[in-house]
Amino acid sequence: MLRGENFVFVGLQPWDISIGSTAKNIAQEVSRQNRVLYVNPPLNRSEWLLYRSDAKVQKRLNVISGSTGCIEKVADNLWVLTPRMVAESVNFIEPHSLYRWFNKRNDARLAEEIAHAAHELELDSYIIFNDNSMLAGFYLKELLNPKLYIYLLRDNVIAVDYHKKHGTRMQPELVAKSDLVFANSDYFAEYCRAFNPKTYMIGQGCDVSLYSDAEGLLEIPSELTKIHRPIVGYTGALTMRRLDIELIMNIAIYRPEWSIVLVGPEDESFRSSHLHELMNVHFIPTQPVERLPSFIKGFDVCINPQAINVITNWNYPLKIDEYLAMGKPIVATNTVFMSYFESWVRFAGNAREYVTEIEKALAEDTPELHAARVAYAKTHTWENFVGKIYEKVEVELDALKEKVTY
Repeated sequence: MLRGENFVFVGLQPWDISIGSTAKNIAQEVSRQNRVLYVNPPLNRSEWLLYRSDAKVQKRLNVISGSTGCIEKVADNLWVLTPRMVAESVNFIEPHSLYRWFNKRNDARLAEEIAHAAHELELDSYIIFNDNSMLAGFYLKELLNPKLYIYLLRDNVIAVDYHKKHGTRMQPELVAKSDLVFANSDYFAEYCRAFNPKTYMIGQGCDVSLYSDAEGLLEIPSELTKIHRPIVGYTGALTMRRLDIELIMNIAIYRPEWSIVLVGPEDESFRSSHLHELMNVHFIPTQPVERLPSFIKGFDVCINPQAINVITNWNYPLKIDEYLAMGKPIVATNTVFMSYFESWVRFAGNAREYVTEIEKALAEDTPELHAARVAYAKTHTWENFVGKIYEKVEVELDALKEKVTY
């Protein structure tokens, strides 16, 4: 196990994100044996102009003005840096070479903030861990000269218009110049190996300790106790980009005696959808991560009704591990990546198939299956996930020591 190293985490997700975060979970696990500086994405100019009244934007403005410190200790060995800067919104720039010039200026200012925090915390040398951010952070290896630069590809972000514009060209370059690359699916690993042979597929982690009810003491939340059973449930962001609204609607229409419960924040497409007109569809707003296991406990069957597209088809759906950790039967859309879970999940391609598979899941669930699902989920802990990273990092650090010796 790697001990006594310093890590700087950069990525797309801020520490105060309202939903679960892979980057935060990795940082917390790494901080058990190493010191970690977690860097919030800088406030950008468009956020500053459009969302000044938002609480999170106000918090960052307070840091920029100097009324609040930029470094916050959130746990032993773990600090969060909120950069004292407004990053210019440059993604609209058309000539790619000109975009790179402005993007490097943003990274240079970010590098100064990281260097300041590293000095304050006495992090003399460190490993940079970049969580899926191929634009912001692209130049940090050159600007900060870390001991190692690691890139984690776990989401098809370049399929999103914002990142596609410049990220399609820059991500392969970032992969190529990274010292180590990790991926959570075979598809992403194959993509990265075309640019960097030091690419490793390591799957995904899950906070199994959070999603645990071994003694059966977890209470089903009051929001569910008045809802008619069986309950077919989903937890996570409700966004048209990832979920099939029509599919969910048809499941509810085909089986009005079932209750469909959707827990999480809605995008505009969900808020304006006809799902809200169906009596057996229940929306529950965003919940603290700590409450999600109790909701999952209250579901009779868990679903992952994904839309099939370039974003979802090859991504690792973390919620599957969470559902399994609670021992629940699962029915999911048969995306390319889901073959990874083929022994544990029932697959469906349309609403009729979903109904059929949910009926089977309701009828055939047993305590033995429940226990087997829990046992399998325990192989996907964050400790195991980070342990795979440590193995490769230790090899690279040993190689660096040998170079110094010679």
